[in-house]
Amino acid sequence: MLILKDVCKKFNPGTINEKQALTGVNLTLEEGDFVTLIGGNGAGKSTLLNCVAGVHTIDQGSIIIDGSDVTKLSEHRRAGSIGRVFQDPMMGTAANMGIEENLALAFRRGQNRNLKWGISHKEREQYKESLRQLDLGLENRLSAKVGLLSGGQRQALTLLMATLVRPKILLLDEHTAALDPKTAEKVLKLSDHYIREGNLTTLMVTHNMLNAIQYGNRLIMMHEGRIILDIKGEEKQRLTVEDLLRRFGQASGEVFANDRALLS
Repeated sequence: MLILKDVCKKFNPGTINEKQALTGVNLTLEEGDFVTLIGGNGAGKSTLLNCVAGVHTIDQGSIIIDGSDVTKLSEHRRAGSIGRVFQDPMMGTAANMGIEENLALAFRRGQNRNLKWGISHKEREQYKESLRQLDLGLENRLSAKVGLLSGGQRQALTLLMATLVRPKILLLDEHTAALDPKTAEKVLKLSDHYIREGNLTTLMVTHNMLNAIQYGNRLIMMHEGRIILDIKGEEKQRLTVEDLLRRFGQASGEVFANDRALLS
């Protein structure tokens, strides 16, 4: 479960570059909710995810994850509860380490470090089985450096790492935007599979309206740091891009001007 209460965030306060990124955001995600988050550039989508993850401290309000108030916890102290995949395939993995070493780091996320770091035979077999589900042949390349993988392979690996140990919250920040359409579709389907299989509470930022409609059980649209639309259940299932554009205009008084949002 994730609860945001009256969350506000301002960048560069008191300067000419002052920007109110989030204004009184209230949001509750129940366990297993898969929420797609959409909005124009500067709407506050990535800022919201960064505040949940602890990258940015908030100016006002509170953030509660699985019943615990994490508002004042650092990013490091929240890491054991949060899985995250970024837009850039180069983030989220250690390029100079092997595939199995990266998976071992993810497997130990949130655990106390000790001298017994070696990867057991049982662990290695578990990693192979998990990698086999990606259908990329990586199960036969455990020692390969992650930096040698393609962008799509690396993003799929990052997704696996983010869900290897069930996170309380999964954050997907435009995690297919840097991939070609075919690879992006594969990673999205993998994401949907892991989310459904693990009943993961998920926030997925996307610019693509079709993806926002197709995936998840709930759709949220942001505009100028506020949530202006929250669509769920049967209402979301009947939703079309045209409906979404019309409702955005009604809620914001503006036209949604972003070509990427209309791409399939």
